[in-house]
This record gives sequence, structure tokens and C-alpha cells, in this order.
Amino acid sequence: WLLTAFIGLSIVYAYMFVRNAPGLTKDVRHAYRTFLSWIAVPLGISVAVYTGILLGAMPARPFWNSPVLALLFLVSSVSTGVAVILLARALLAGKTDRQYHESGYLLAVSDVMLIGFELMAILLFIMYAHLTIGGVKEAMSVILFGGVLAAQFWIGVVAVGLLFPVLVELYYVIPRLLYQRAFAAPRGIEIAVPIAVLIGGFMLRYVVVIAGQITGPVGI
Repeated sequence: WLLTAFIGLSIVYAYMFVRNAPGLTKDVRHAYRTFLSWIAVPLGISVAVYTGILLGAMPARPFWNSPVLALLFLVSSVSTGVAVILLARALLAGKTDRQYHESGYLLAVSDVMLIGFELMAILLFIMYAHLTIGGVKEAMSVILFGGVLAAQFWIGVVAVGLLFPVLVELYYVIPRLLYQRAFAAPRGIEIAVPIAVLIGGFMLRYVVVIAGQITGPVGI
């Protein structure tokens, strides 16, 4: 139901951007967009977090049985959402004036913060498993060094999806943040960074879903 409602709302919201839409003036479309945006926020958060809640509520699958999983999925979803916006700007924007770079700076800072939160969530996810007795700690070994999914996790999720984007974005954000220099990332960087974030977001879900299946079920 959450997915159905969010998809329907997104279609209506997208229609509000159609120029010369029948019966909708520019001011009316703007008012509707603002109204729909406020509704979309709780719906979007619900869609982002519900998969983690469903997986985390399955004690028979020890890898998924963690209260941190919902938080991890939420932060990752918001981060990949920002990445899609950054990628769309880089591919579709025809001008690179001061306003374009200023909005890019705000999005880049937001992405840096979200990646930082995601790294902390991953650390909490691993720590929780190691501090828990039973099958959870054993199941976590599949993504640690030497595990069957270790390469996908440490390279695909951590290196490509998190460390590479955050280091590149910090390279362009820090001069603007500390020394008030102009923020202007090359178009190639604006395309490569969000693609890396999206790859990491996909790999995170792939690793979590596969790891949960190959390490369970166990008796309750």
C-alpha cells in the first residue's frame, strides 16, 4: 500500500511540472507541488524504511535480525535519492551559472553528511552482530574478510559506493566550506560520483538480501 500510494503521488507530482497542462496555471501548479511535496516526505520515508523493518523482524534469518537494518536502509535510500538528483542535474542542466553551482554545493554537502551517517550505520550493524550471541554473529562472517560476500561488500558497497564519493566530494566541498572559494565541480565528476553512490546503494541491498538467504533459516 505504501508503494502504491507513493507511485501514484509521484505521477501526480510529475504532472504538475507539465507546461500548459489543461486547467492548471503556473501558480496553481506551484501550489499543488508544494502541497504534494509535504505529503511525499512521510510517504517517501516509509517506503525507504519499511523493507528494513520487514527483514529485521525475521528471527529465522539471523543476518537480517538486526534493529539497525531499518536505519541503514533509510540513510542509504536518502543518499541514493540525492545521487539521482545530482546525476539528473549533470545530465540535463544546460547552464552552469552561480545558482547552479550553489545548489550543487548544498547537494554535495548533504550527500557527504548522509554517507557519513551510512558509514556509522554500517559500523553499528556489524557491532550489533558481534555483540549478539547465537547465529547473528556467525551470519555476519559472510561479509567480513574471507566471507563469500566480502568482496561485494568491501569493494562494491564501502569502497565504490561510500569512500570514493565522499573523498571526491570533500575535495571540492572543503575549499568552499573553509575558505569561501567558489564551488565548481567538473561535469565528469558530477556524473561519476552519483553513479558510484547508486552502485553502492544497489550492492548494499544485494549483499543484505543474498547474505540473509545463504545464512538461514535457523530454528526459532
